[in-house]
Amino acid sequence: MTNEMSDREPRLVIIGRVVGVYGVRGWIKVFSSTEPPEEILDYPTWQVRSGSGWQAMPLAEGRRYGKGFLAHLADCDDREVARDLIGADIAVYRSELPDPGPDRFYWADLQGLTVRTTGGVEFGTLDRMLETGANDVMVVTGDRERLIPYIRGRVVVDVDLEQGVILVDWDPEF
Repeated sequence: MTNEMSDREPRLVIIGRVVGVYGVRGWIKVFSSTEPPEEILDYPTWQVRSGSGWQAMPLAEGRRYGKGFLAHLADCDDREVARDLIGADIAVYRSELPDPGPDRFYWADLQGLTVRTTGGVEFGTLDRMLETGANDVMVVTGDRERLIPYIRGRVVVDVDLEQGVILVDWDPEF
């Protein structure tokens, strides 16, 4: 799965998913992949991917609900409309995200970068990131799939967004 649209269109970053409906007035249950999770409610307009593609849907109201969130989107006023959104990705434009700060990156910014060792061996491109609890893991696809821990300073030596390269201290045989 990719978190972007085509290179010519503004980039979208997936921040959550619709996981269910709540009540009869069009409220949806939402899983957030933002950090911290409640930040998903900070974005006034969500881009929602349904069967017909991406659609801008203003967030009318939202709140925490158990381990997830409830949201009411503008023009989604009944359970059947809400039910059609189950499984839909929720995204915002990359330009709406705050600056992550120096030497910090959004996973979406790292996807597609070339991963190369300090010795010059190219592994392929970063396909996606996995959150494991202990540390994040890069899934790199090339001649084979590699799982490389994203540990800054030890494994990840440098990230150069301008050059499109992540430099790693990692054994090519591993």
